[in-house]
Amino acid sequence: MTGLEHLAVLGAGLGAGIMTSTVGVASLLSFPVLLAVGLPPVVANASNTVGLTPGAITGSIGYRAELREHPVVTATIIGTCALGAVGGAVLLLALPPGVFEAVVPWLILGTCLLVGAQPRISAWLRKTAAEAPDERTRLSPATTFFSTLVGVYGGYFGAGSGVMMMAVLGFGSNLDFRIMNALKTLAILASNLVASVIFIVVAELDWTVVLLLAAGSVVGGYVGARVGRRLDPRLLRSLIVVVGVSAAVSMLL
Repeated sequence: MTGLEHLAVLGAGLGAGIMTSTVGVASLLSFPVLLAVGLPPVVANASNTVGLTPGAITGSIGYRAELREHPVVTATIIGTCALGAVGGAVLLLALPPGVFEAVVPWLILGTCLLVGAQPRISAWLRKTAAEAPDERTRLSPATTFFSTLVGVYGGYFGAGSGVMMMAVLGFGSNLDFRIMNALKTLAILASNLVASVIFIVVAELDWTVVLLLAAGSVVGGYVGARVGRRLDPRLLRSLIVVVGVSAAVSMLL
């Protein structure tokens, strides 16, 4: 890679770290950049997961106060997403690379739709939480099952898994919105961390990319948890959708 490409990957890590703690669609920003600098899709995906894990760690640290409020739910999210991520990572490595290359453009487009709909989803979640007569602080079996599916998706690809987890928690609990946002970041961490261990052991990685993404995402994850909410979410969301759709269309063509 050239010097400019190194800077692009570093910047993608910084932006993706902020996205992890705010919008929850980090890979839609970083994954297309890795494709643009010439990485094969499966190598890019595995390297992206490993490189963004530090950002999810610092983002979760930034939300530590919220995560302490409901320890049982926090433990459930960690367990289900970690377990699901094992299945997702195994699927990525066991299936032929052509399967991932064929599926990922549609996953990206689907995630872009989720990002576009996120303001309505978030408004609905806030309204539901405000109108709920009581607060469900334990996850039902159905909610736990869907949380595990989010973990599977996170281990396989992951773009938009944070938005998916917000929807799962919104339908399955009456937790405060800020708590759900913290749990969303923790879910990304659990999936990424488990998948990263598997990828480090058995997958092909581009370690230069991993280190650049990690350096950027460490800063971005903590910044996102602290000040990311002050950024204009419409600008961030528009950028993500444009980048994601462009990447998906280029892969389809």
